[in-house]
Amino acid sequence: MHRRHPEIDPQLLSETDEQRQLRTILRDLYAEASGVEEVRKHLATPRGYDEGLWARLAGEIGVHGLAVPEEYGGSGFTFAELAVALEESGRALYCAPLLPTVVLAAHALLFSGDRTACERYLPRIADGTLTATVAGFGLDAPGGPGGPGGPGVTAEQGSNGWVLRGRADFVLDGAAADLLLVRAGTPAGPRIFACEPAPDTCRRTPRRVLDETRRQALVEFGGAPATAVGTAEEAEGTVSATLDTGRAALAAEQVGGSGHALDATVAFVAQRHQFGRPIGSFQAVKHRLADVLVALEAARSGSAYATACAAVASPQLPVAACAAAVVCSETFRLATAEYVQLHGGIGFTWEHPAHLYVRRARGAEVLFGTADQHRTRLAELVGLATRPAA
Repeated sequence: MHRRHPEIDPQLLSETDEQRQLRTILRDLYAEASGVEEVRKHLATPRGYDEGLWARLAGEIGVHGLAVPEEYGGSGFTFAELAVALEESGRALYCAPLLPTVVLAAHALLFSGDRTACERYLPRIADGTLTATVAGFGLDAPGGPGGPGGPGVTAEQGSNGWVLRGRADFVLDGAAADLLLVRAGTPAGPRIFACEPAPDTCRRTPRRVLDETRRQALVEFGGAPATAVGTAEEAEGTVSATLDTGRAALAAEQVGGSGHALDATVAFVAQRHQFGRPIGSFQAVKHRLADVLVALEAARSGSAYATACAAVASPQLPVAACAAAVVCSETFRLATAEYVQLHGGIGFTWEHPAHLYVRRARGAEVLFGTADQHRTRLAELVGLATRPAA
């Protein structure tokens, strides 16, 4: 059972001067190089994002290495600085694989405690030359934490080392990532393996998904060579910590997207006139936007707490991550619904950006489990419910 009064320094919930400067730089950069038209254009390319901007974020600003220790080529900051970058990327609907590479894969390596793997891969993640993702980690994956059955991927020792067999579905950036960190079953229990996929042993099939800005794929392993990362004893803890960090990261993205939806809608209702006055002056419109603002402030609080817990590796992170996942998902859904509705007829058109944010909101709210799953886990974590016996 978790403490009811978490020991988090209140100062961690406030933004520092450095973080504000980072936010300003990123917002200006995204406004210049990653507007909606640029997002649409790059969605039609094979990789799905602007590789030049990816290199700029890694090289000029150092986003990819913000939460990577200096000994592995990063900047040695914390998850709090990375969360600022994620919030701004969510606001701009940036479609590169920041979440799978910089959050999930990088933190899985760090949580594993495997220095050899960290030294091999983290410097290339930090400098933007390596994209990576995780497979078989999700709540909905067979054998995933909280899920039924055995792992969807198994590992066996061949003459030249470990090889992977099986499949993992809906893997973020699974069709193009240079590195896959895979949770696979072994005779000694689940372990994590690093796999640099080759076409002859790893078949990757893109999935058609609602949110085209966040590509996913079916990955099928047919004897793919792999290297064990960490120990079997630490594998499940690494997976759980990685997922909770991913939930905190996704919450920051959702806050950014919600902020864009609210700002864009407020600007529109201020300049759109009906009956000789701005539609934003009507009481009904004011009430609807006020509801979004209140929800957004709650989401900011939930995200800030989860970010603080992730930044200091607090044992309260599972609670904070679940709470943030619920409140930020619901806020993003509300904000994007009003984004469409209060733009009237134009909000329903393909040409308007609102539908891209709606798709991102709907895809994100089930990415690491549904709101009901998070509420159930949260109740278990704080001692209000128990998990049924298997």
